Amino acid sequence: MSDKAVDVLAIGNAIVDVIADADDSFLEQHGMAKGSMRLVDAAEAERLYTDMGPGRELSGGSAANTVAGLAALGLRTAFIGQIGNDELGEIFRHDIRSLGVDFGTPSRGDAGPTARCLIVVTADAQRTMSTFLGAAQRLDSSSVTQARIASAGILYLEGYLWDPPEPRAAMEAAIDMARASDTKVAFTLSDGFVVERHRADFLRLIEQGKIDILFANELEFLHLAQETDLEPAISKFAGKLPTLVVTQSEHGAIACSGGERAHVPAEPIARLIDTTGAGDLFAAGFLAGQARGKSLEVSLRLGAIAASEVIQHYGARPELDLTALAGPLLQ
Repeated sequence: MSDKAVDVLAIGNAIVDVIADADDSFLEQHGMAKGSMRLVDAAEAERLYTDMGPGRELSGGSAANTVAGLAALGLRTAFIGQIGNDELGEIFRHDIRSLGVDFGTPSRGDAGPTARCLIVVTADAQRTMSTFLGAAQRLDSSSVTQARIASAGILYLEGYLWDPPEPRAAMEAAIDMARASDTKVAFTLSDGFVVERHRADFLRLIEQGKIDILFANELEFLHLAQETDLEPAISKFAGKLPTLVVTQSEHGAIACSGGERAHVPAEPIARLIDTTGAGDLFAAGFLAGQARGKSLEVSLRLGAIAASEVIQHYGARPELDLTALAGPLLQ
């Protein structure tokens, strides 16, 4: 474990998820591509919310889900994300603090409503997300300080938050602070559309040696590498990334680091319910392993265990005891 005050500090969207079941015709009616995430404005968010069936409200956000998983695995965690001065904002603050995550970002009345992600889950357990970023996209550089970044062993950044200019500037500043603080930088690509919009920026960060651990699912990584097959894509980034982690859904995950390569299969499950948060919790498990000095293979296994738990129920935060599921792998 790191001798710093915090094992993992994450910066990401502070979002409350609303999850409801739907069928394929609902997706077609609203022009939604199954399994994707799209950004919507306030008016579209209200229309979609009105048309959705009964929903479950759960605090979410990709990086916030990851630190929730890390906290469940016994790590010291912190989160930076902007909330509005409203009821959903206070729900988010209460939920993340109740998990033991250090969250001190002040709410802002001038930043708009707290972000919400409207998630519809089809019978095949695919989740399709429509996100209204609201206050989350107003996170600014004043929320990031050198002391805060230096207090963490790993800084974890959410690709989704790269889109709006204010939080992008805050994250760039945080990366530079991390480079000056012996703090590792982990980055998740988040979604194919994020890669399409910001591929040049992400390649720049990699070329400049500013990312220590890159997380991507296979499709996102192929978009980044502009390849159609995984092996040429991995080869293209060999030597440019200290650690690369590529998830492959039911086919497991691959990690490469310093000439070493490891692969683990997906964990067996009783029933697939909802894939929301699978990548977020995989990152939590992997980072938990790395923070504790575990091997690539053990870190991948921890990621697979955490992901398998979250896809067997609704919502993107663990419900079972992850430390018990991980057993001796965490020792």
